[in-house]
Amino acid sequence: MLSLLRRLVPLLVISILIFPYITRLVTIRTSIISKFNTFEEIYQNRSDDAQFFLNRAKLKGATNSYVEPIYLTDKNLEKLRNDDNIDKSVFDNENIKLENATLLVLCRNWELKDILSSMRSLEDRFNKNYHYPWTFLNDVPFDEEFIMWTTEMASGKTEYGLIPKEDWNTPSFIDQEKYEKSIEKAIKDDIIYGFSKSYRNMCHFNSGYFFRQELTLKYDYYFRVEPGVEYFCDFQMDPFRLLRESGKKYTFVVSLYEYPETIPTLWDTVEDFLNEHPSYLHPNSAIEFLTSKAPIGTNALDLGNSSYNLCHFWSNFEIGDLNFFRSKEYLDYFEYLSKSGGFYYERWGDAPVHSIGAVLLLDKDEILHFEDIGYNHVPFFTYPEGRQVTKYKRCVVPKDKDNINVKLGSCLPRWWKFGSGKKFLKEYYHEDEYLQLKKLLKQ
Repeated sequence: MLSLLRRLVPLLVISILIFPYITRLVTIRTSIISKFNTFEEIYQNRSDDAQFFLNRAKLKGATNSYVEPIYLTDKNLEKLRNDDNIDKSVFDNENIKLENATLLVLCRNWELKDILSSMRSLEDRFNKNYHYPWTFLNDVPFDEEFIMWTTEMASGKTEYGLIPKEDWNTPSFIDQEKYEKSIEKAIKDDIIYGFSKSYRNMCHFNSGYFFRQELTLKYDYYFRVEPGVEYFCDFQMDPFRLLRESGKKYTFVVSLYEYPETIPTLWDTVEDFLNEHPSYLHPNSAIEFLTSKAPIGTNALDLGNSSYNLCHFWSNFEIGDLNFFRSKEYLDYFEYLSKSGGFYYERWGDAPVHSIGAVLLLDKDEILHFEDIGYNHVPFFTYPEGRQVTKYKRCVVPKDKDNINVKLGSCLPRWWKFGSGKKFLKEYYHEDEYLQLKKLLKQ
């Protein structure tokens, strides 16, 4: 008994000595927990308030009043898979219903490095989630290295086409002596690409033959991709589906004035064509977009010497309906221009030819400006200006690059006035998130 007491007494003394410290620690712990719970409650309330404010801010009327899009990324798919209101089977990429469309490239073997850069940019921003096929066209056979590298870069299948000589070479009706003299004059006048016969062939081909090649005849839609371009923002949905669902036939991102010295007789030829085919002019066309020279705000005026104001859509970025180009109206239009010889005796580009054809032959509401696509083709940049769309589309744009669409050289304000107006893309596909997702992935 005494032995037990001897062992307990020291323990009792130690307990008495440390009890105040234990009590103090318990009090501190209780206070910390209480304060943490209070802070957590305040933080949650503040977070709810902040989220409520942000949700309200998204609804404000502004140039970029977008709802947050759904990206087909692993993170977002995982979040949506946990929503019991959503059919989980639609989130697999292989279940996405694709349109009958292709990513179309006209390219040379020596441009491999630049086209790989373009492909990587577009795959990262769009096609890695869809795997649309790539179609490559060339007037000479593609070499093995080009085929190997582009096949590896593409997420979809790749096809390589050799352009028939009759679709590429200078037409037989062109007067060669007159042609050579026109090139000499173009060089003397320092006309851009005026020295190049292959550039003229390319513009002629892109104006009238790309849509009726063996590899493109099976498709309804195309996305034109050129070497050395860059895309700065995620695509919020399939642009091909947008075209089909909204009835659009031709889309663009940049609108500029053409070099007048390259097309001195183009508009005169177009007017002659319309005089012979007056019914081809669409009753709801945007012809004033091409002919009005009235100043719009501080927008610069053109230097044209005809009734054409030189406005056109930059054709190095196009997403369009191939069946429009295959229509009788467009084919008659192209053949008339081709037979005039202006592609060769002058230096007509495919951009004004496409633009004038689309504006005159289509309903102006069938033409769409993609306002939220960031894009660069030397020397111009375009990108969305608003913070919301820049954030939601994860845009990364060099800070020192000016947006051509808000500069004096842009024809975009003229399109807003005389074309289909200032359209918000949300009118086409920025809807309730679940409805948007179901539209995007509907089988």
